[in-house]
Amino acid sequence: MTNPQITLGAINMEAEDPTGLATFWTGVTGAEQSVNGESVYLPPNGPGGFGMFFQRGTVPRSEHQVSHLDLTVPWGSRKAEGERIIGLGATFGWEVLEEFAHVQWTTLADPERNLFCVAEHPPADQQGA
Repeated sequence: MTNPQITLGAINMEAEDPTGLATFWTGVTGAEQSVNGESVYLPPNGPGGFGMFFQRGTVPRSEHQVSHLDLTVPWGSRKAEGERIIGLGATFGWEVLEEFAHVQWTTLADPERNLFCVAEHPPADQQGA
């Protein structure tokens, strides 16, 4: 039996304001919006990118977020990317810089309070140094 070739097609999110939230994520990813009524799709922005789909929420939002996005940026650019995304409307949460040798990250929240992380991984020869 061969292994399936599974890739991420899109991340689907319910939102109070799908267009507004999609506009924030357009700024983060650089993708072009495709609007269909109240739904908005952001296609992957280049190889290795990911799509996002936004639609109006149908039930009250839970206080507990059960999953979140981990976005990876090149080593040495996490702080600048975090500041850029905060400039787009994100809120700073916290940083984890020394807990793991293989990753550092900044946790942010988008305008509708969805948590996500901006992470960087040091080159293999710098891990644990």
